[in-house]
Amino acid sequence: MNRTRPLVVVLAAGLLLAACGDSTSTSASTSTSSTTSTSSTVPVDVRGQTVTLLTHGSFALSKEVITAFETRTGLTLKMVKGDDAGAVLNQAILTKDHPEADVLFGVDNTLLGRALQADLFEPYQSPEAPKLHAAFDLDPAGHHVTSVDYGDVCVNTDKRAFDHAGAPAAPATLEDLAAAPYKGKLVVENPATSSTGLAFLLATVARFGPDGYLGYWQRLVDNKVKVVAGWEQAYNDSFTLGGTGTGDRPLVVSYATSPPADVVYASTPKDTTDVGTIIDGCFRQIETVGILHGTSHRRAAELVVDFLVSAEAQADVPLNMFVFPVRNATPLPAVFTKFAATVPHPLLVDPAVAAANRDAWIKAWTAVVLR
Repeated sequence: MNRTRPLVVVLAAGLLLAACGDSTSTSASTSTSSTTSTSSTVPVDVRGQTVTLLTHGSFALSKEVITAFETRTGLTLKMVKGDDAGAVLNQAILTKDHPEADVLFGVDNTLLGRALQADLFEPYQSPEAPKLHAAFDLDPAGHHVTSVDYGDVCVNTDKRAFDHAGAPAAPATLEDLAAAPYKGKLVVENPATSSTGLAFLLATVARFGPDGYLGYWQRLVDNKVKVVAGWEQAYNDSFTLGGTGTGDRPLVVSYATSPPADVVYASTPKDTTDVGTIIDGCFRQIETVGILHGTSHRRAAELVVDFLVSAEAQADVPLNMFVFPVRNATPLPAVFTKFAATVPHPLLVDPAVAAANRDAWIKAWTAVVLR
């Protein structure tokens, strides 16, 4: 059994400020119509090159923003999308000696330790770094990755199922989820196949400790928790507010930004949401971008990193990926400020601790939950 270092479960004050203050302020310099904040002088030798960005399946930016980047740089940005972030990381590690891309987006703080152990990235510090909130920097010494966005993995509720006559009160804590009123109501993702599920598993390790998280999961099993492969199945198929309309579980592991997504993607326009968020026990995911070792387009790859943390791309992130930007003073759309849940005390686990214990924790979880 691996000996773990102390878990990092207390959030730095600066990170709280980023979540509650800087990212909601407005600035004329962050307008999508403004001049890009990356270097306006693009070396001639990158023009005409195709630079390949490997991402997970949820990566998205507006076509207009990508086209503006290609026009300014003379590059063609080719995107290769995989499935879950964990699967994409596996792909990058397996092809490390002959990389299939120049840049990799989507390695988060649950997976970063593994990527660094595999020596996957070339060091690079973007000139945009001073404009990014320092509390989100996951590799301040090595500069192997640059943080791009963050989001909080939380339990969402179908508010229609709670807090009315004949129904229980909505759960408020992780402990509540194992209580009798919520028996058969929760669906979660498998941490072995889903980064969302892994984040929730790490939240339980952070909350209950390496010696107590399995006891908590046994209580969830006794309370008839449902486990599915990934977020798509959990939210869209099993959640009662999911897209299929056939779900029977009013509690689901998803995100603090699920409420604004529910409003934006509603088939009939609405100005309210039935998706609630339990802000206790949320795990903060921070996604990064890095230049893959062996790239033959090093300068072009640098420009992609700079682009993803530019004012234009960062302002484009919320309504495309439903996560928060890390660039200071990036304005948030009104639907975010109105509906996204604010998580004052998200849980974290040191990336090195997660890397050292991830496989063992998942194996032990599987023995308890899926036996």
